[in-house]
Amino acid sequence: MKSLIGNNWVNAKSGKVIEVINPANGKLVDTVPSLSKEEVDECVDYAYDMQKEWEKRSVVERCEILTKFVELVRRDRDKLAKTLCLETGKPIREAYNEIDNIFIGVPAYVEKVKHEYGNMIPRGTEKGQEKTLQYTVQQPLGVMVAIIPFNFPSDIFINKIPPALLMGNAAILKPASVNPLTLTMYVELLVEAGVPKGVISVVHGSGSVVGTALTSNPKVSIISLTGSTAAGIDTQKRAAEHLAHTSLELGGNDAFIICADGDLDLAVNETVWGRLYNTGQVCCASKRFLVENSVKEEFIKRMVAKINTLKQGDPSDESTDIGCLVSEEAAIEVERQVTETVKAGATIVCGGHRDGAFYEPTILNNVTRDMDVAKDMEIFGPVISVIGFDTIEEAIDIANQSVYGLSGGIITNDMNKAFMVSERLECGGVVINGASFFRSFEQPFGGWKHSGIGNEGIMTTLKEMSRMKTVILKNVFK
Repeated sequence: MKSLIGNNWVNAKSGKVIEVINPANGKLVDTVPSLSKEEVDECVDYAYDMQKEWEKRSVVERCEILTKFVELVRRDRDKLAKTLCLETGKPIREAYNEIDNIFIGVPAYVEKVKHEYGNMIPRGTEKGQEKTLQYTVQQPLGVMVAIIPFNFPSDIFINKIPPALLMGNAAILKPASVNPLTLTMYVELLVEAGVPKGVISVVHGSGSVVGTALTSNPKVSIISLTGSTAAGIDTQKRAAEHLAHTSLELGGNDAFIICADGDLDLAVNETVWGRLYNTGQVCCASKRFLVENSVKEEFIKRMVAKINTLKQGDPSDESTDIGCLVSEEAAIEVERQVTETVKAGATIVCGGHRDGAFYEPTILNNVTRDMDVAKDMEIFGPVISVIGFDTIEEAIDIANQSVYGLSGGIITNDMNKAFMVSERLECGGVVINGASFFRSFEQPFGGWKHSGIGNEGIMTTLKEMSRMKTVILKNVFK
């Protein structure tokens, strides 16, 4: 596949390419260009000019184009899901679920943008303004850069590119290098739907070259990045040099508190959903399992039994429950982190083995609050780290000791306790009677502390993708 720069789908002038490998079998799926800084700057220049024309289009026209895009995704649903499965290693059932979220998220933004009304400040609301009316409007920021990670490329695309376009911005998409194909196909469909080339662009290459060029370009007005905390901090520094707006959804090490008075079977099912989905490669997955000591061993026993019923294997097989990680390198890193945690005193209850990009669902017991994994080590894989606690105050203290604050969860039948914990957890979202892996399109999703800046979702993103102007009508009353 090629990059879209200006009016043309192009290869890199250097001829350099990035190979996209199926992590499940090591086979080549396709290649994309590896662009230079100069090529990225050319893309930004073109987008900057094209945006001026795009913002003149009416809201209803932009909505019609994005609605057409949804129809085209429905037409190509099978091809898109199979591509996502091949390049990412996620089970085909999960790939279909992710593609199908286009049919939820994009129409919601289309409907919401039609109701982004301004506010009216009536005359006479303060002394001296008896003859003055004021009203507000939302206007585009300009060129928006979307930097999207590998784990949920389609879902994250929905919360960045469509709202940016609907608000009149030009959008430049930078997919992850390991799995850029599905998102490049989305750009092809946006063009087919009627988004002018240049208003939508897609660039490929390393983060150190392409990402740096995009985030440091003074013609870029807003950067929306989902990725690691280190990448977010670097982006924030570069954006500050030209006062670009930023929206950053970063790392997480979410705590899932399981109380003795809660439903253990529910806790087990939520753990499968909240930790093993997408082979554990989820920012807001529950990663630290704080289990009351009186039920800890029973929870682990039931988890082992549940894991033994799950099938890990070929992601393209519809009977597969758990696929592989996005690359062998990613699996090696999970293996290293587990080994480090075991050296610190944890014990492996089940799993703990790697085969290429596949890593077995793994339970670590005897994890203590002083270990790195109980604080700031984010394991991006199917690893369940179990930490015992005796009092709810102890659990809250352990949960809040991390630099991260994306999401959290609690299982309990005591609603007074649940609401108290939800109030005191230092994170952007709390799930009561569920794992922290919850993200609806409607909710304002974002983290505290080192987990990010800003919120994404139908409720908030359109405002994030625009800026407010106040229009003042003076002397309109006699």
